[in-house]
Amino acid sequence: MRSMTGFGEKNFKGAGLHAKISIKTLNHRFFDWSYKGAPLGELENRLRSAAQQKLRRGRVEASAEVVFLDPAGWEVFVNEGLLEKVLSSLEKVSRRLGKSPLFSLENLFRIPQLVEIRRKSLSLEQTAFLEKSFERVLEEILRQRRREGRQTAAQVRSHLRSVRRSLNRIERLARKQPSLFHERVRERLKELNNRILATPARLEEEVAFLAQRADIAEELLRLRAHVDSCERIIRGKPEEPAGKRLDFLAQEIYREANTINSKSQDIDIIKESLTIKGEVESVRQHVQNLE
Repeated sequence: MRSMTGFGEKNFKGAGLHAKISIKTLNHRFFDWSYKGAPLGELENRLRSAAQQKLRRGRVEASAEVVFLDPAGWEVFVNEGLLEKVLSSLEKVSRRLGKSPLFSLENLFRIPQLVEIRRKSLSLEQTAFLEKSFERVLEEILRQRRREGRQTAAQVRSHLRSVRRSLNRIERLARKQPSLFHERVRERLKELNNRILATPARLEEEVAFLAQRADIAEELLRLRAHVDSCERIIRGKPEEPAGKRLDFLAQEIYREANTINSKSQDIDIIKESLTIKGEVESVRQHVQNLE
């Protein structure tokens, strides 16, 4: 099991460049890619594909700062036609004023579209170097997500053990329900002082009616099955996304506990069902961060 949060940042030098690559991953329902930094052309799609192969879910924010150490990786484009027009205009102005205007090289670079400095396309060596560097940072993210995932799994197991303990108590309490119904109906009939109704047949009928209304056997069966499923998922294959399935099962456990709570007339069963609901809320908070 892996979490969806992590951060990695490393500096790399090689292939005529210096690169600083950062990756941050956050919670998200699906895989969501965001890249900021130096334009890398087609390499950006390859980095996205590499991330998606290893990170099934979560928002991935990647960035790359690239400094080219070799001057041969750059080209300077001068708009010669525009430069001739600028110099010609300056010459006319100088003749009219009788003196030459001061015009530095810095002023030339400030003229729009006169000088453009462009980086050449990445070489195959540079592309391979950046891709390998990105994968190294990605591996660091994976280690973090696995470590946090193990911690989250331990917390979820602890809550599930509490749910199972409450479930076992409810099952024991539920087995005592028929005798409690007998006593409750008998006392009620005594209060009404209605001896005609207090026949054994009528008593059994009233007990059966109450037992049917408060029967929670199916809810307990489904609840136990959901808890078993959660534990199987936690013990399942490494790297297999589990967050969505655990969240769904937690909702189902909560629904069954809520039904038990509404159907039961035993205060002890109600207390245990409320305990289950509280533990499931904690489980849901934890699994929201799982891939």
